[in-house]
Amino acid sequence: MAVFVKTVRSGKEILVAACDSELLGKTLTRGNTHFQIHPSFYGDRLLSVEEAISEVSSGTSVNLVGKRIVGQAISKGLVHPEGVIYISGIPHALIVKL
Repeated sequence: MAVFVKTVRSGKEILVAACDSELLGKTLTRGNTHFQIHPSFYGDRLLSVEEAISEVSSGTSVNLVGKRIVGQAISKGLVHPEGVIYISGIPHALIVKL
């Protein structure tokens, strides 16, 4: 199974956005909040989950959406399960390294 990943570098900062492939282009809803999984933000490269986790590990700011990518980030110790929110039943996690 694949995930879309986009990596943006600016100086020492590395933004990594990743989503499960089937979520790209979808809009998730939670109450009055509409969360767009926009191709211009997430849809740069299609990678395996393992390749994506390698990118995530190098990020200083990370945005993850989807059961596969968030689950793998949890299993690798990059995300604490209690730090995950669910939008339309889909996990979403942020990582910020200071």
